[in-house]
Amino acid sequence: MKLLSTQLFLFLQSKPDRRNLRLLGKFLGMLLGLVLVFTLLFHLLMLREGKTYSWITGFYWTLTVMSTLGFGDITFHSDAGRFFSIVVLLSGMVFLLILFPFTFINFFYSPWMKAQEHARVPRQLSAQTSGHVVLTRYGPVTEALIKKLNQFKYPYVVLVPDLLEGLRLHELGVKVMLGDLDDPETYQKVQVKKAALVATTATDVINTNVVFTVRGISGQVPLIATSSLEASEDILNLAGSNHVLRLGEMMGLFLARRASGGDACSHVIGEFGKLQIAEAAVAGTPLVGRTLQETKLRQQVGVSVVGIWERGTFKAAQPDTRLNPSTVLVLAGSEEQLKKYNHLYGIDKPMNQPVIIIGGGRVGRATGRALEARKLDWRLVEKAPERIKEDARYVLGDAAELEILQQAGIEVAPCVIITTHDDDTNVYLTIYCRLLRPDIQIITRSTLERNLATIHRAGADFVMSYSSMGANTIFNLLNRSDILMVAEGLNLLQVKVPEPLEGKTLAESAIRQQTGCTLIAIRQGEELQINPEPNRVLPTGAEIILIGTVEAENKFFNLYGVV
Repeated sequence: MKLLSTQLFLFLQSKPDRRNLRLLGKFLGMLLGLVLVFTLLFHLLMLREGKTYSWITGFYWTLTVMSTLGFGDITFHSDAGRFFSIVVLLSGMVFLLILFPFTFINFFYSPWMKAQEHARVPRQLSAQTSGHVVLTRYGPVTEALIKKLNQFKYPYVVLVPDLLEGLRLHELGVKVMLGDLDDPETYQKVQVKKAALVATTATDVINTNVVFTVRGISGQVPLIATSSLEASEDILNLAGSNHVLRLGEMMGLFLARRASGGDACSHVIGEFGKLQIAEAAVAGTPLVGRTLQETKLRQQVGVSVVGIWERGTFKAAQPDTRLNPSTVLVLAGSEEQLKKYNHLYGIDKPMNQPVIIIGGGRVGRATGRALEARKLDWRLVEKAPERIKEDARYVLGDAAELEILQQAGIEVAPCVIITTHDDDTNVYLTIYCRLLRPDIQIITRSTLERNLATIHRAGADFVMSYSSMGANTIFNLLNRSDILMVAEGLNLLQVKVPEPLEGKTLAESAIRQQTGCTLIAIRQGEELQINPEPNRVLPTGAEIILIGTVEAENKFFNLYGVV
């Protein structure tokens, strides 16, 4: 009954379907009239042959012949009767074997398929929908963001203008709604006034149209738009965007922060208020060869070693973890504590050789500007002549050629940053640079999350995912549970103290042992206590700041829930 009502609803809503319904009625009426005429002729011809049958038998014979079943239990013996049988048979083939299947497909199967498509790719959300995130394009950033939204149980919907694309995404488990991005009615149907956030990650022109259209419907809903060009940032702000994200610039800054520059000083890679997260290479310092317990960094400096990097692999810090020349410490502390660390262990020597940047796109150029802000010299290798500026630091050529890399200074450079948007190319160049210089620091960009492990295996010291960075930035703006990605797969998150941990000391909570996350700060009102002592009690209603891998983060939320 539900399917029948759905079909009838579709018929009544569509003018062509209403016309087809009338044609279906005419076809069935014609078929019934033809069967009755053939039944009458059957009786007349049988009477000429001296046989008498009931009307039910005549109706039975007509249907068996028209359907080509032809049981043979009732037959004509005259030529006129046989010719009539041929006519009935051919009429049945035309009506029942050709026209009827076509009619069934057109008027029953096709509406059923349309009903299924409506169910999988709805054209409107329920009026009760609220607190959801509206996304306007499915791409690498959106894909990574959806994983975050699912993890934190945030409802979302992706707007798709094309039905086939909507069906494809539905098969992938993505929640979609059909609608044109430039149509105000689409945003009315998606309940944009009740949405928690609208994020548009298409081209600058489309993003501007989306922002302007949505802002005309709702003046309160938060709007986030990505921007490729600097000029578009002002236009998007004027259109009504609350936040404009230049992901290329952000990625360049993230990559430049990872460049060691040949020194062993700590470099801040993330901030959470007064809490700073920094990385520091131990090569050339007195820390090499010691265990973390032997370094006594907590007692001497006040910083916490929350983990270490070993050739791109993050490991939780343990007291017996031994530091090697290739080890990079991940430190958490205040600005004063990190300055004290640099005073005691930092090797602040000037860098005599430039950092090599491979790729002169938006990310590569942004990386150069960020390195320049750190007062680090650089050389940028790009094979597209139109991207080469009148600057001696630009090197025209293919980075896959040894002569070009030698011209850029690969033999003496302390670091190479690979920034192309093609992950296959990045894997190739990472392997090539590692082969040429086993001791060089290699920092690589990844466009897709799924290629992170591959690029790490290729020899990269650090890999930063463009999609993860964009997704985390957008997710942070939801203001539900603050999360900061300080490195690929390593997050800083702030949550309320879970009820099971209220009143327990930090040592009794065993957060690190049970989840792998490290508690590095407690926020109570305006007070922020960085690196609390093990006997510090976790107050009711306070917030704790944790750092850990995505896996550790998932363990924490699985154990204590989202608070």
